[in-house]
Amino acid sequence: MQRSFTKTAVIGGGAWGTALALTAAHGQGDVVLWTYREEEAAIIRETRMSLVRVPGAKTLPPHVKVTSRWEDVAGANLVIVVVPSVVMRSVAQSLAKVPLGEGAVIVSCTKGIEKDSSLLMTQILSAELSQPVGALSGPNHAEDIVLELPSLTLVGFEDIDIATAVQQRLNTPYLRIYTSTDIVSMQLGGAIKNVFALASGICAGLGLGDNARAALATRGLAEMTRIGMAHGGRMETFMGLSGVGDLVVTCYSEHSRNLTAGRLIAKGVPVAECQQRVGQVVEGIPNTLSTYQLARKLRVRTPLTDAMYDILYADKPARTALQELMARDLREENPTE
Repeated sequence: MQRSFTKTAVIGGGAWGTALALTAAHGQGDVVLWTYREEEAAIIRETRMSLVRVPGAKTLPPHVKVTSRWEDVAGANLVIVVVPSVVMRSVAQSLAKVPLGEGAVIVSCTKGIEKDSSLLMTQILSAELSQPVGALSGPNHAEDIVLELPSLTLVGFEDIDIATAVQQRLNTPYLRIYTSTDIVSMQLGGAIKNVFALASGICAGLGLGDNARAALATRGLAEMTRIGMAHGGRMETFMGLSGVGDLVVTCYSEHSRNLTAGRLIAKGVPVAECQQRVGQVVEGIPNTLSTYQLARKLRVRTPLTDAMYDILYADKPARTALQELMARDLREENPTE
């Protein structure tokens, strides 16, 4: 029997969470948008828009309930989690106390790897919750979604039937959704590309030119693929929407927070101040540390990630780190070695 979703809860009232609530509102059933702070919920309730304003953006329809109360999430049987990676575990622990609807499934839309444990977001959710957990990832800047511009994304579960049900629930005329069972590669692509988007911003800020940025994205894809295959993922997933697709949009779009932060780092702005200036979570900063840790555990060669780690966490000047990359021993191009 086809699984159906009568109540959808989006956990996280940031730009991407609000965009997904707007997307969910196109389908049947109740929709709840939960955010941590009541003052933020009150503003979204009044304006029917994300706190990150986009001129011409579609507004949340009246039937989307905006709340900061966990009680309003109760009964949801499709739960979409869109919170910063650094708070995923605490949010999962809170969500575990909420009585969800029969046959509920959880979808992680957070792109990150947990520091020290190297767990993926679905692994954190699965450790805290008993429901099936999957992921949604792709080249999906919220700024385009709220304008209802054509976008594609990928939803994955180990059970393809669940992935198909979520696909059918969230697909809209402007957001076309594909399915996958390779949730490891999907999540690694979504997290690790943030590291290279930061690096792309640094290249742009240093005025290194288009060739350097194209080469960086290409070699970044090779590193991402090596890590993914060592983690049990599939190469073809990295060639798709949640791999190269997400990498391209994040490395080059002016909507990219990581790109913006990278430009600031190139100008000598301290990392902590970059986060404040951008005004939103810059996932590439914690993702660099967690990707570096994961690569060490898997014993995977990652020169670009190592350089970004040195810049962010060892105070190495960006220009010096990039010069050292160019001076490495010459080798054959091979994305898997």
